[in-house]
Amino acid sequence: MSAVKSAIRPGSTPEPGRRSADLAILYEHPAWFEKVFAELDRRGIDYVKLHAPEHFFDPESREPSWPVLFNRMSPSAWRREHGSGLFYTLSYLGYLESLGTRVINGSKAFRHELSKALQLSLLRSLDLPFPRSRVIHAPEQAPDAAQGLRFPVVVKPNIGGSGAGVVRFERPEELRRAVEGRQLALGFDHVGLVQEFIPARGGFITRVETLNGRYLYGIRVYLTGQTFDLCPADICQTTSGQDLTAPGCVVEASKAGLRVEGYEPPAEIVRAVESIAQAAGIDVGGIEYLVDDRDGGIYYYDVNALSNFVADAPKVVGFDPFVRLVDFLEETIDVARR
Repeated sequence: MSAVKSAIRPGSTPEPGRRSADLAILYEHPAWFEKVFAELDRRGIDYVKLHAPEHFFDPESREPSWPVLFNRMSPSAWRREHGSGLFYTLSYLGYLESLGTRVINGSKAFRHELSKALQLSLLRSLDLPFPRSRVIHAPEQAPDAAQGLRFPVVVKPNIGGSGAGVVRFERPEELRRAVEGRQLALGFDHVGLVQEFIPARGGFITRVETLNGRYLYGIRVYLTGQTFDLCPADICQTTSGQDLTAPGCVVEASKAGLRVEGYEPPAEIVRAVESIAQAAGIDVGGIEYLVDDRDGGIYYYDVNALSNFVADAPKVVGFDPFVRLVDFLEETIDVARR
């Protein structure tokens, strides 16, 4: 089978003599998914690339064009002037699901991807610990919301992306000055978290990747000691709001000069991570946690339905996760076409 790389207009009929593709991949970032595409090409799997910023669909159409769609839309698209695609994607995934299309990382997973507040509600429902937090929808609410929290705190946008917009405040007066100076932004949907900052024991956070709701691998990412958020970005922002980093997501940590090593978490952590992924409907994703250096408590703080896998994975974790991902895609296609 030859790979189909050109985007097909939604609702269009395939050219005479050409059967529908097995798989569609909805994506936004121009470079993050090259390894997935390369592995699909190597195996000769028919697929269609759907570039989210250019995509539209016809809700009257009742015939899906492919049995499987893989949702690779990124919540950080709003940082690249593609924020309108976020809520559009939710509508499109819901439409496909109504047709019976098998959507990998479907609308339930994507809703959790788009809301850190919803992630915390999920963790609470599973009785899993997370940093003490308040959810706000206006910067002016932050000082009152922070009352009763232990400083330092971070304020982070509800819709994230590589640590974007996360700001740390050491004392209540710093937070109040930032609000009075209109220096606090809550991001694309104007919802944010005020959250206790947790110092990471050992100077690292742990990310556990899952595939088909099951453990795939774990990594430790060692921080710089100046981290302003709970991701392994070097320093995300100063209290004045100045952005100090290039994209700092976990998968790019080694490229950013941070030390990354493979790690197999304890069985109880694996069970917790798998329960998070399954409850959120995440087929492919990563869960991040850390150990509080003050009391040794474990805290889960980020649920990701978009995972590009760690750079240099064979060296770091001993195998190529993209091979296993495409194994999963092939199995899903086989099931969906029956």
